[in-house]
Amino acid sequence: MLEAIILTIITAATPLLLAATGELVVEKSGVLNLGVEGMMVMGAVAGFAVTVSTGSPLLGIVGGAFAGVLVSLLFAFVTLTLVANQVASGLALTLFGLGLSGLIGESFVGQPGIKLASLDIPGLTTLPFVGKVLFGQDILVYLSFAAVLAVSWFLNRTRAGLILRAVGDNHTSAHALGYSVIGVRYLAVMFGGAMAGLGGAYLSVAYTPLWVENMTAGRGWIALALVVFASWIPWRAAVGAYLFGAVTVLQFHAQAFGLGFPSQFLAMLPYLATIIVLVAISGNRRATLFNTPSSLGKSFVPDR
Repeated sequence: MLEAIILTIITAATPLLLAATGELVVEKSGVLNLGVEGMMVMGAVAGFAVTVSTGSPLLGIVGGAFAGVLVSLLFAFVTLTLVANQVASGLALTLFGLGLSGLIGESFVGQPGIKLASLDIPGLTTLPFVGKVLFGQDILVYLSFAAVLAVSWFLNRTRAGLILRAVGDNHTSAHALGYSVIGVRYLAVMFGGAMAGLGGAYLSVAYTPLWVENMTAGRGWIALALVVFASWIPWRAAVGAYLFGAVTVLQFHAQAFGLGFPSQFLAMLPYLATIIVLVAISGNRRATLFNTPSSLGKSFVPDR
């Protein structure tokens, strides 16, 4: 039973971790993209459509990431090139993604999908308990772990990461030093789009291999909250994703144990937890300001 609980927590946390890691990089560059939900749902429909059309879940994953990048480029053009308000543009991107994914996915509703296979490692996957938990996951689970390590190394150990943080903390000074603020932010937004697309593709290719409209069900908003919860530190985002993943699967196991909670109450627990965390953090000024990119959400125009 414990093995089954851990496995369901991992599968519930993976799309949150992928999307939150991408958004963390975006926000460290000084851009606030509230369109994570829209990019995730576009990744979900693209991942399912490519998988069903080609018969390859791996191509579906690539398709999901590509769809996320395309949608993120629309956001980047509007906010970085046309200097539109980032908050309004992000909300519009979410509405756009939900609507367009419903239109694209209309013909795929009810079709059976192809589930992404797990990576079975001979001699290790069959080990008692730890075999399935550590060595029997699919490639996106391992990719989410690798992404956290890679982003942490990139931000703290590389010159490119230092430039990205400089752009996010003071875009005027970074521009004066000769760095391309717009170029850095374009790349960061595209990375965030790819990660959100992967998170969406995980839902439709690995988590539940089917397509239903609005299947992300608010996970993009939870990913946004995770970035604040983590204070823009990658390993904290991983911890937060698994905590929220545990809250998400609590409803299933509570029903299995016969606990008498209404199913509607259990289903709202992840969103209730999100609200509680945000309220708790917003009430602590030190936690709110800690590690926050100083230029977050502020538009940059080179000639001003």
